[in-house]
Amino acid sequence: MYIMMQVCKEANMTYQTLKYYCNEGLVPNVKRDKNNRRVFDERDLKWIQDLVCLKKCGMSIQEMKEYLNLCLQGASTIPQRKEMLSQKQLHLRESIRELEDCISYIDWKQNFYDDVLSGKRPCVSNLIPVEDTAL
Repeated sequence: MYIMMQVCKEANMTYQTLKYYCNEGLVPNVKRDKNNRRVFDERDLKWIQDLVCLKKCGMSIQEMKEYLNLCLQGASTIPQRKEMLSQKQLHLRESIRELEDCISYIDWKQNFYDDVLSGKRPCVSNLIPVEDTAL
């Protein structure tokens, strides 16, 4: 059995987040010890780690509740759960593509700055107007 602080450490989450998840009903069947403190078993810990991952995947609290409710209904809801995860996966893949574009831009800009600093090219800016020397 684990106490809340142990679960927080194992799941890499804050005490406040775990308490919130419990209060929101995201951790079903929470058990309590003789001092009325929440305690968790291995299955609880695994589910809480799953919740952390679902949150990182971009699921809202409401979506996590929907997912939990589907899980609690049993195997008949696997198609709906798969669809929820597929949608999150699509969004994550799009985010990865956007981040890769950002990294490519930064790589290009860093190379541009290296070339300017080494004298290989002049510094050209879209922000600073170029003086017209023909006037």
